[in-house]
Amino acid sequence: MSIVAFIGTLIAIPQILKRLPADYFDEHVHRPWMPGHSPLVRALTFFLKNLLGVVFLLAGIAMLFLPGQGLLTMLIGVSLIDFPGKRKLERKIICLPGVLKVINGLREKYGKPPLSVQC
Repeated sequence: MSIVAFIGTLIAIPQILKRLPADYFDEHVHRPWMPGHSPLVRALTFFLKNLLGVVFLLAGIAMLFLPGQGLLTMLIGVSLIDFPGKRKLERKIICLPGVLKVINGLREKYGKPPLSVQC
């Protein structure tokens, strides 16, 4: 299980992080959830997104003790889950020493602009 989770995060995390908009952590940018789709589709995808976020968060917590990218996996999980204070917690995680540097290094590798964060 640990090996599968480790390999899965090695594949999924770079794909997710390179797709984040550079201003993702800017709290002044409003991002509506799936505008133009029916309420049923929006509700279903909202539920699935949050469920996937919980899975990533739990896997990240486990990876703090097992092989894997625990902090980055937790950051992805938190970014998928919707709850009050989410933006503040995301900024707290991304401002940990080395986390932003690793993420921006990965984004640079894929030709993406660095994330803009107010730490």
